[in-house]
Amino acid sequence: MDATDSSGLVSVITPICVIVGLIGVLVPMVPGLVLCWAGVAAWAVFGGHGATGWAVGIAATVVLALGFVAKYLVPGRNLKRAGVSNLTLFLGGVGGIVGFFLIPVVGLVIGFVLAIFLVELARHHDSRAAWGSTKHALKAAGLSMLIELATGLIIAAVWLAGVFVA
Repeated sequence: MDATDSSGLVSVITPICVIVGLIGVLVPMVPGLVLCWAGVAAWAVFGGHGATGWAVGIAATVVLALGFVAKYLVPGRNLKRAGVSNLTLFLGGVGGIVGFFLIPVVGLVIGFVLAIFLVELARHHDSRAAWGSTKHALKAAGLSMLIELATGLIIAAVWLAGVFVA
């Protein structure tokens, strides 16, 4: 393969971006969806696939936008129904970041859960209510991750369809 051949280079880079992006959805602090989309967008723009490439690029962008909206709206709505405040989630995120640096590998999850529990305990003065809110926040985080994974898989499927059509 010639290093100056952009379509050949993009054909190698795109699947790597998509695979790393899908793994990144499951690994905190890695921009998984953005990597998936960027790989597909590079294939669409620089791959030399004409109208098919542009259609794939536009479809992947629409899927990305819808996925981002769903990722925040659906779990957020469920948390509002459960009475978990935005401040609790923000402080949970801060706790997760602190935990990430204090305890390797599992610190993000432990920090997130512990921070949410402590904030809700201070708010409700009842450990059962605090744990209930913490469980709702964990379910919302899991749902958000599933939405993100589904979005990444759809972007990958759109790209694969484009590869077979092109």
